[in-house]
Amino acid sequence: MTIDAFIDTNVLLYAVSNNVNEIEKKWLARSLFERKNFGLSAQVLQEFYVNATEKLAQTLPEAETMEFIQWLEQFPVVATDRVLFHQAIELRNRHRISYWDGAILAAAKALKAPVLYTEDLSHEQVYDGVKVLNPFHERE
Repeated sequence: MTIDAFIDTNVLLYAVSNNVNEIEKKWLARSLFERKNFGLSAQVLQEFYVNATEKLAQTLPEAETMEFIQWLEQFPVVATDRVLFHQAIELRNRHRISYWDGAILAAAKALKAPVLYTEDLSHEQVYDGVKVLNPFHERE
């Protein structure tokens, strides 16, 4: 399957945010779902679950969180396995980024995603063929 983009956890969290200060980011994040064929990883789903149910200022109910995760699971999801783990370490060391960002990039590469939507890496930087775009860049 060919995808247009890989979506990181922070974009998903904005998509479900109930924070009035994040309304614009919420609609920008949701607009990516409407116009992009995207993928994600098990790591992204895990991070989303923990943050949505435990760490957001206004946490989401378990049922609502799981409903959104089930919707996300219709898209390609990369498993975290031994190969991805080693690729993440290689990307971490080569690009001097966190292991977790390396794992996100490794998963995006596994899906052959040309674009990674995230706030966590440098906007417009290309890492091993994956271009990082911060969808909120112009609004910050």
